[in-house]
Amino acid sequence: MWRFLGASKALTSSDVWFLGKCYKLSSEELSNSSDCESGNAAFLEDFSSRIWITYRKGFDAISDSKYTSDVNWGCMVRSSQMLVAQALIFHHLGRSWRKPSQKPYSPEYIGILHMFGDSEACAFSIHNLLQAGKSYGLAAGSWVGPYAMCRAWQTLVCTNREHHEAVDGNGNFPMALYVVSGDEDGERGGAPVVCIDVAAQLCCDFNKNQSTWSPILLLVPLVLGLDKLNPRYIPLLKETLTFPQSLGILGGKPGTSTYIAGVQDDRALYLDPHEVQLAVDIAADNLEADTSSYHCSTVRDLALDLIDPSLAIGFYCRDKDDFDDFCSRASELVDKANGAPLFTVVQSVQPSKQMYNEESSSGDGMDSINVEGLDGSGETGEEEWQIL
Repeated sequence: MWRFLGASKALTSSDVWFLGKCYKLSSEELSNSSDCESGNAAFLEDFSSRIWITYRKGFDAISDSKYTSDVNWGCMVRSSQMLVAQALIFHHLGRSWRKPSQKPYSPEYIGILHMFGDSEACAFSIHNLLQAGKSYGLAAGSWVGPYAMCRAWQTLVCTNREHHEAVDGNGNFPMALYVVSGDEDGERGGAPVVCIDVAAQLCCDFNKNQSTWSPILLLVPLVLGLDKLNPRYIPLLKETLTFPQSLGILGGKPGTSTYIAGVQDDRALYLDPHEVQLAVDIAADNLEADTSSYHCSTVRDLALDLIDPSLAIGFYCRDKDDFDDFCSRASELVDKANGAPLFTVVQSVQPSKQMYNEESSSGDGMDSINVEGLDGSGETGEEEWQIL
């Protein structure tokens, strides 16, 4: 059974964009949901196949704390787990994958769910994310923002590689990770900069200094206003969800993180981590496991202008051609931004600093940019970016 929560505008006859895929709905289809080939039914099947990760209770205490639940404080962690889980699903099973109706399930699917279990033994558990993010302020019982959450993922993935932990069966997160930011603390504003040469170097490092390109996950933390989202950014955010590389958005109302994965008209469609469920242990080799608590049949919606201005966008690029397509789309988005882009795309890094502005931007949105102190993660140290 399907439920729709939120405003009555959810799932009207307008097109739905969901993680880079367009579902064309019509009034006839909405009134005849028995047609399994309709855009409505296809969207619902896609939505319910996404990995849904929520508050849990009854797991082992986190580190040296007494917390055995993340209720009321772990929603950003859970939202980020959903985004990364979709990246792994897309990588191993493809964008067209849907949850099978019958068991046994595939080892890849079960293996991904196992990684997000609620114990230190699971690679991407809330326990391990909090430990990895300590230096960015992550702690049991405390809410965290999207920038710190992205950096915690970067640290955790790096730690897993260094310690050869069993992730993806070969000791590695199966893709490079690029946290795109224009400054060190991520909170001073300005347009983050996707540097193509930095992405290439991260792929090279992932492939142990081989020149071949690797799959890459991009996380782009953004601050798009002060107390509320600047409305000039809403059309740009909507368009990112049309990219084939889209992994959605970590965002929601202030202090309440959700995983925004789709859009229709002026409404964001999201998976909500705020439902409390018992902790479950899905063994990596249990292909008959009950996975129902990791999928959701409730479509919720939120007005885009109510989204907290502090958010993060995710993209997954399978190979070099896919990354080039992402850069092309992102550069076109810069041209539509009227001098206030979500983020910019440049080819290379030069020795001295040059700010981005509309006049210095080339027609294709892909310039050289001058930055000092860039490290291999794409971090620009103490440099600040601003729209002039």
